[in-house]
Amino acid sequence: MTAGSVEGHDFSSLVGTQLDRLAREVEAYDDESDLWVVRGAQKNSAGTLVLHVCGFLHHFIGAALGRNGYVRDRPAEFSDQVSRAELLERIEHCSHVVTGVLDGLDTDALEAEYPGEAPARMTGIRTRPFLVHLVWHMGWHLGHIYYHRLGGSPADTA
Repeated sequence: MTAGSVEGHDFSSLVGTQLDRLAREVEAYDDESDLWVVRGAQKNSAGTLVLHVCGFLHHFIGAALGRNGYVRDRPAEFSDQVSRAELLERIEHCSHVVTGVLDGLDTDALEAEYPGEAPARMTGIRTRPFLVHLVWHMGWHLGHIYYHRLGGSPADTA
């Protein structure tokens, strides 16, 4: 993708902002080992959610839209444990890759059917609304991480 669009840049800004927030959440943990603790009603640790966010962004944006050859290992997103420094490096790399792809999306690409494999209920979805879904999904997991860091889970606040 060469000459991106204003809207592609807007998506790049949204995703980049969320990834910056993700990095700040990881940095805000007093004890690095707490990144891997499962708390409350949450089934995943904060570190696992970071790996998952980076994994799905690389898969759905880097590979499908950027055609960069990334191959997702979803099981590893939910089983690997790495250092805080490695999590932050992965977030930074993810941000670089996916914002570059999004910056290059033109209007035709945003209006076209999403070229990757979308979840079953989203078969045939256009790229623009699928990107809205991905931004929402990132925010949802950021909320999980925020509550996890504070010692609970979203389900604990209901």
